[in-house]
Amino acid sequence: MLVLTRKENESIMIGDNIEVKILDVRENQVRVGVDAPREVTVHRKEIYLAIKKENIEAAAAARDAKDVEKIIGGT
Repeated sequence: MLVLTRKENESIMIGDNIEVKILDVRENQVRVGVDAPREVTVHRKEIYLAIKKENIEAAAAARDAKDVEKIIGGT
């Protein structure tokens, strides 16, 4: 893991087209701005993990539905 120290109004660049800027620092909170192309999805980690979990569950349900369809269709 790369660890960087930044102050308010300073940025880091990820590649050539993603800028992460420190907007505000107060007590135990940091406001971060992300400037990225529209085709790049940006989520808070807890949201990303929830989406990932839902996608896995949906794929499993679809796989189960196909298995049931094979059983029903085969009889």
